[in-house]
This record gives sequence, structure tokens and C-alpha cells, in this order.
Amino acid sequence: MSALPSFLCDEMLGRLCRYLRAAGYDTLFANGGDSDRALLMVCHDEGRHFLTQDQLVREHKAARGVALILPQGDLDHLALLLGTHFQLDWLSHAFTRCLVDNALLRPADEAELLRAPADALRPDEPLLCCPLCQRIYWRGSHYKRMHARLVRWQATLSAVGPSLQ
Repeated sequence: MSALPSFLCDEMLGRLCRYLRAAGYDTLFANGGDSDRALLMVCHDEGRHFLTQDQLVREHKAARGVALILPQGDLDHLALLLGTHFQLDWLSHAFTRCLVDNALLRPADEAELLRAPADALRPDEPLLCCPLCQRIYWRGSHYKRMHARLVRWQATLSAVGPSLQ
């Protein structure tokens, strides 16, 4: 099995970054004002794909083979383009990463269960915790909305199949 692709989204693609993380993809978010050159170097050093809508990135030699310049468009359209380009599976690794800091989630321990909101505690539904920020994740309404979108994206990819590839 090949490794999952990893990404670095520029500042214009915050929502896309969040959904890539929701789908389980290792995705950094460039929100520190770093230069394109610095971001491209991170991608080269870490084997990441640079996702941007900035057409000027094409001018950097370091962008070749690393940068994918996406068109302006809504999130669903961008997801279809990415899913097709990278043959993403939006569901098989879903909700394994923190949406805030990208860390891999782990099962919540007893102390974390005690501080979880009462509405998060449901039989047969796991609680997950981020080891970095200590955020607790459960399958509430936010999860359900995001999951429904990932399901829709996966179904769309399956329906269009290789015709876009």
C-alpha cells in the first residue's frame, strides 16, 4: 500500500485544509505569512504537495512537481479536482486527525472522558482526543455535517470515475 499524500495549504485554502484533515490527510496550513519560497521548501523537505490558488507560484522553480494551483471555486468543486488528481479516498481514514493542529487522534483516556461534555458520551461511539491540544472529538452535529460532505465527495468521485483523470 502506498503512503497517503500529504499537503500544505496556503492561507486562501483554510476550509479545504480542514476537510483534508477531516478525511485523515496530513495537511499543514500556512497561516504565518511565510513566503511562497519558504512554503515550497517545506513541501520539498517533507514530501508535501503545495495547494494554492496563487497563480504567481508558477514563477518559482521550486514549484515544479510540488505545487498544484487550484482555480477559484467552491469547496465542493475544489474537492472534486483534488480527489481526482490525487485519487483521494475521502472516507477510509476520516476523522483520525485533529482539525485544529493536524495531530493524529487517539482514544480518550479515563481522565479525558471525565471532562467530556455530557452529550458527547454515547454507548458504542468512541471519544477521541488530540494529544497536542487536548481537544475531545465525538460524533455530534459538526461531525455529522462534515461526514455527510465527505460521503458526497466520495460518491461524486465514484460516479465520475476515470473520466476526469
